[in-house]
Amino acid sequence: MKSLKASSAQIAAVHPPSAIEGGRITIQGAGFAIDGPRLPDVRIGRARARVVFASADRLIVVVPAGLEGGQMPVRIWGAAGAAGSSASVRIAAPLATGLHQVDNPIFDRDGNLYVTYSGTRGQQVPVSIFRVRPNGTRETFSSGIVNPTSMAIDADGRLYVSSRFEGVVYRVAADGSAEPFASDLGVACGLAFAPPSEGGTLFVGDRSGTIFKVDRDGRASTFASVPASVAAFHLAYGPPGPNAALHVTGPTLSSCDALYRIDADGIVTKAYDGFGRPQGLAFDKHGTLHVIDALAGSSGLYRLNSNGSPELVLAGPGLVGLAFAPDGSLVASSNDTAYGLAPQLAT
Repeated sequence: MKSLKASSAQIAAVHPPSAIEGGRITIQGAGFAIDGPRLPDVRIGRARARVVFASADRLIVVVPAGLEGGQMPVRIWGAAGAAGSSASVRIAAPLATGLHQVDNPIFDRDGNLYVTYSGTRGQQVPVSIFRVRPNGTRETFSSGIVNPTSMAIDADGRLYVSSRFEGVVYRVAADGSAEPFASDLGVACGLAFAPPSEGGTLFVGDRSGTIFKVDRDGRASTFASVPASVAAFHLAYGPPGPNAALHVTGPTLSSCDALYRIDADGIVTKAYDGFGRPQGLAFDKHGTLHVIDALAGSSGLYRLNSNGSPELVLAGPGLVGLAFAPDGSLVASSNDTAYGLAPQLAT
């Protein structure tokens, strides 16, 4: 076997810039040794990353579990130690585990994160919603809501939660007690509020394809229709300003699903139709839309650029939702784990 000289491998870039455990990142460069009996030894921090594709100028590796998180070096090792040059990747570390999240988590204005344990259909669970404080402490927040699915916060800071089992949206008080706010909403999933300047309307996605709008008294009416989903609908309203509109995703049985834009008159258009299994979506503080796509092989968090094209910004398997905190922090969640990136790393 040829030994790898310390100057032979040169890393030019790592894409995407952020990842969670199990995510696939691409290392671009030159001089990667692939003609020996072993693949290059790639390490993120001190942990070895499994190589799943290798060429002389490109490596694809799987991010190992157990990393502390934050900005971490990516290096290639050989007989002479760390080779040539290094780059870095931002690792989102587990923030809360033991969840059952089926849509976005959500932050309140004080930076508290709300996450769910949704359970199987009709399952009564001890805790419906957990609250994670800014210091990382997790606490029980609300119980008794069957299949809590999606969450939204209104202009007054009140939390709303949909139950896909009951077809009800609950309003949750500061002490965690819940009362029905709107009912007869089908398989109620995604929630999103328009800002007060746009009337403060609550939108609810029914998995059969109906998008409802709900007034401040809890009265619902049909707003628009999109193709039925085999999973939860996901809703986001934005960006701030005159071009604000409701954005909707909902995976179907198709191999390619659309991101929908619905204007104030309920007219549905396709904002982008190249995702494989789009799920949670949210606008960041700059008004840029981010979408989770669970397509195998390139799954992760995508940013929609100004020209409408998606760019993978965080790699990770099995993600379903995301949320941006008031300070710019990012949380991306799988069904059972919420992963966090600090503000300086989330941009």
